[in-house]
Formats: sequence, structure tokens, C-alpha cells
Amino acid sequence: MPGGGAHPHDPSCFAPRHLDALRRATGELAFLRARGYALPGAIKLVGDRYQLRERQRLAVVRATSEAAGATQRRARRLNPGLRPAQVWVDGFNALITVETGLRGGVLLRGIDGALRDLSGVHGTYRLNQTTDAALAALVAAFRGEGWDEVPVRWFLDRPVSNSGRLAQRVEEEAARARLPWTAEVVADADVPLAAAAPSCAVASSDAVVLDRCPAWIDLPALALAGHPAWVLELEGCAPAR
Repeated sequence: MPGGGAHPHDPSCFAPRHLDALRRATGELAFLRARGYALPGAIKLVGDRYQLRERQRLAVVRATSEAAGATQRRARRLNPGLRPAQVWVDGFNALITVETGLRGGVLLRGIDGALRDLSGVHGTYRLNQTTDAALAALVAAFRGEGWDEVPVRWFLDRPVSNSGRLAQRVEEEAARARLPWTAEVVADADVPLAAAAPSCAVASSDAVVLDRCPAWIDLPALALAGHPAWVLELEGCAPAR
């Protein structure tokens, strides 16, 4: 699926008056998950306590993705100002997040500091009117960081529809911008990303990848820095004690 705009229920679900409850719920779910509580029971307990609606519960779950490893993931984030030797990109993950931000959809910054959307990657993707704008924003992010000469490898999941067409579009955009980018269609993008070389910085918000990669960057956050994206700031939600 392409990155979507705001869900019809989002203006009411994520109005400012709900932010305190969402932050408290995020901290409490992180506490439970870090101590081994199963997700279904934990989110029901926390969601019922704060009377959260379905979209709100989804946001809390996404914000606390693999909570036990959040501290270690924050420590592996590439420090601002450092130049990576190469970047490997979780293609659908990064692009859909940027598309969502450009279309006015809700994004959230989770407890590990990674920017995420509320959809994740499903089995279908359609190139759409926001695809080129999202790629242009990603190109601008690299230029803004002074990473024009940094080699970049995009990995796109073969089971997701139109992965081949998107790989072609990425390489066309890179050629126009004269950037050293390549795009590869693979069975499961998580596999090479999680096993990235020590010199790599990985661009992904997938906790499974971030728990294993040597370093990571928040590429969607860089790409959306100059845009008025709708971001729920849930990073600082300390687990309840």
C-alpha cells in the first residue's frame, strides 16, 4: 500500500487532549513488554485502562516496538554530523513513511527514537502521485547532509507488488540526481539489512533490523525535516515503575 493520508478517525483519536493518555499508555506498555508480557494481553490491559480506541492502541503498539531493546537501539543510532561510509535502505519502510508524512498522515516517534507510520508494509504497493515527491525528499535529505557521494543500496521486498517497478524508479531518480544509488529486489529485505557490514548505516524503523544492524539513521525524519508532518512525540515516555 502507498503511504496514506490521515485516517478519518485520526483528528479525534490524536487530538492534543489525548496526548497525555497516549504517553502514559506508551510508558506502561513498554514496561510490560520489556518484562516479557505477551502483547495481546498487555495492550488490552493498558488500552482498557486508558479507554483507548483501536487507532490509539495501534499507535501505542507501534511506539513500543520490541521495547526490551529500545535503549540499545538508541545507542546504535548514528550521531548527528557523522558521515556514513555507505547506507543500506529498507526501501518500502522508508518510502511509505515519507509518503505518509507528505500526505498528512499520522507518524509517531517511538521510545527508541525511530519515526514510524501506523500502517507498516503490507503485500501491495502502488506507485502513486506521492512516490516521486517522496523520492525527491529523500534525495534532498542526502544532499542536505552532504552525503552526495555516499554509496546507497536500496532493498525492496519481492513479495510486495510493484517492487520491480519501484526499484527502477529509484534508480532513475538517482541517475537524474547523479547519486550513487542502486536498488535490489530481494526475498526479504530484513535479511541483508540485519546482516549489514560494519561500515554501513541502515535506514529502517523495523525493530528486528535495528536490533541487529551496526548503526542506523532515521532517513524519513531527515527527509521530512522541512515539511509540516504530523508527528506524535512518544519517544520520551519512560516506562512506569
